[in-house]
Parts: sequence; structure tokens; C-alpha cells
Amino acid sequence: MNLFGKKEKKEETPACGCACNGNAEVKVNDAPADSTALTSVKVLGSGCKSCKALLDNTNAALQNMKAGIAAEYVTDMAVVAGYGVMSTPALVVNEKVVSMGKVMNPAEVENLLHKIGF
Repeated sequence: MNLFGKKEKKEETPACGCACNGNAEVKVNDAPADSTALTSVKVLGSGCKSCKALLDNTNAALQNMKAGIAAEYVTDMAVVAGYGVMSTPALVVNEKVVSMGKVMNPAEVENLLHKIGF
């Protein structure tokens, strides 16, 4: 409350909304900003049936696109949490999370990759 013209002190909020208070390790894409090269694709998950289905569908989409790479499957939950993922399966393209909590079929994965410029 503002009584007698005194200014209220505002508490500074951290840049990040999570419990890390802005001290989380930031993952940076190694590719140049103007690059449209598909350098890495990862499926993050716990090892469940849905996560494995997204991995298979992603690899099928990459083969259809003749990308020349295969998706990496990451099940280490500390690594998954490092990406800020709270819902698995998640799809990471060039170190950027592009999908969480959804099992996409190969056509959906391919459309998503084309939509983001690959």
C-alpha cells in the first residue's frame, strides 16, 4: 500500500520463471543463425512406448526427407530436464525444443521440420 506518498519497493523477479532463479545452463545451437542445416535431432523421453513411437516416426520422417542423419534417443531425465521439458515425449531439433507431450506420425514430423525451415 502506498501511504503518504512513499514509493513501494518492487522485488526483482528472476529472468526465468522456474526454480533455477536464472542460473540454468543455456544450451546454444552450434549452427550459424542463418544456417538451414539440420545438424541434430533428438527425442527426449523416459523409455515408454509413446517415446519410442516418436523416435521411430521421427527416424521414418528423416529417411523420407533424405536428411542423412538419425534421431538420437535421450532417456537421462537430468538431461531432459536441462532442456526445460516437463512433458515427454519431446522433439529437439538443432538443440531447440520444437514439440512436447505429443506422439506425431512421420508426416506430422516431416511437416514440422519443413515448417521450421528444413
